[in-house]
Amino acid sequence: MQFPVLLLSVTLPIATAAICYLAAGRVGKNAGWVAFAGLVVSTLALLAAGTAQVFGGGSLAESYVWAGSAQANILTFGFLADGLSFPVVVVMNVVLAAAAVYSMPYMEKRIAALYGGPKPARFGLYYMNYLLVASGLAGIVLSTNLIELYLFLEMVLIPTFLIISFFGYVEKERVGITYIIWNQLGAFIFLAGIALAYSQTGSFMISDLSAVQGTSLAYWVVGLILIGWLVKMGIFGLHMWLPITEAEPPTAFAPVMAIVSGVGTYVIARLLLLGTPSTFQAFSLPLMVWAVVTMFYGGAVTLAQSDVKYIFAWSTMSQNAYSILGLASFSALGVAGGVFYFVSHIIGKFVMFAVAGILVTETGLRDTKQMGGLAGKMPFTAALFVLGALILSAVPPTSGFQAEWIMFAGIFSPGATGSQAYLAVAALGLIATLFTVAYTFWPVRKIFFGSLPPALEGVKDAPLSMTLPLLAMVVLSIAIGIYPDLVSKTIISFVTHNLVGGRIGA
Repeated sequence: MQFPVLLLSVTLPIATAAICYLAAGRVGKNAGWVAFAGLVVSTLALLAAGTAQVFGGGSLAESYVWAGSAQANILTFGFLADGLSFPVVVVMNVVLAAAAVYSMPYMEKRIAALYGGPKPARFGLYYMNYLLVASGLAGIVLSTNLIELYLFLEMVLIPTFLIISFFGYVEKERVGITYIIWNQLGAFIFLAGIALAYSQTGSFMISDLSAVQGTSLAYWVVGLILIGWLVKMGIFGLHMWLPITEAEPPTAFAPVMAIVSGVGTYVIARLLLLGTPSTFQAFSLPLMVWAVVTMFYGGAVTLAQSDVKYIFAWSTMSQNAYSILGLASFSALGVAGGVFYFVSHIIGKFVMFAVAGILVTETGLRDTKQMGGLAGKMPFTAALFVLGALILSAVPPTSGFQAEWIMFAGIFSPGATGSQAYLAVAALGLIATLFTVAYTFWPVRKIFFGSLPPALEGVKDAPLSMTLPLLAMVVLSIAIGIYPDLVSKTIISFVTHNLVGGRIGA
């Protein structure tokens, strides 16, 4: 019997969460090192067990029975690490581990500001919920059963709500309620799609979802699953919850919120593009149009922001739509590029949100209109901000460049642009990327150059415990940008061999 490494990768953060909660009263913010260690161990176990198999075209699979009777396809849950899920879960874990380290100095100041002192037990509350979110995200990506996936989705929901409500900023309780209502709505719509799929197939296994194609309710199943996840991704018209719930949580947790909202990219690819391609094809062009509208709207609103946290909160809406555009192109490269872009986006967004957190803690300000000239006082932070902007703006040699060109190569492939309508929407999508360059680089000038306000004369660079995790993410992005096969090889290969029907632009 093989070692249950996938089960370990999901359950180890839960065990570590309990340790953090119990130990925080004594170790305070250093509970973050426990959280970091748990995430690193689970990531290393995944890499050790899965790298050779997945890059060799194979997969890791584990199956467990909930009960010894009844139909196994209902009561069996499992985990699968293959060419699509493996790179996604590994990079997510790496980003979460880096954010756990960054959280220690940030949350020390945030807890002191909220509760009037160190309050060591509060670190236990934060890291316990943080690790439960990490476990839920890993479970979402590795799940082989639709009900199992839904349960992990709910597992992410509650601890996220608690972190926002206990440690957030403006009207944090109202923001938490806003988050939970909208995300529960998305989860409910998704659950309705799952139930409808079961009525047609008699199975909750993701591998059996393809049997829904050709049934009388196929379009309802796909439509409900799609809308449920579009709510959770904050696409235009369903986005009202997203900016406030990324801007007002503790900034150390904001990069995790970007993962929470963006993981729908992976789920849509897994369930709909690879599971029900012939049915999903009917949604292709309308979804591309919807994505482009979101890109333009999100980009325009981002440019209107002056609050450093809202700049990157609104930009998440626009950049999630990049991935949706790639998925909706229904080409193999477009789909693979969309998933790759999500992976790159969470790296870049961690850097940008983390710099925003540094600015908040070191200057006490969020409004960029009150900043300026900070490059002389915070040169390392300024350099990290520029590097993060390069990642999000898809400038070589970063991962963003590799992800974006692969995605647009698929979107503009002859198979994807089968009509003038597809070509026109694809061209508009490319034009919309100019917004990203604008809203990632104009804050550089406003925050770090120009005249320094007298009130900021005493500002200095953040401690290494806040900046080194960001530098590690920049190095990771450049490594992927120079050698994209670290992420793209398995994703492209997997999607190319498993996307059937419709237009395959490989």
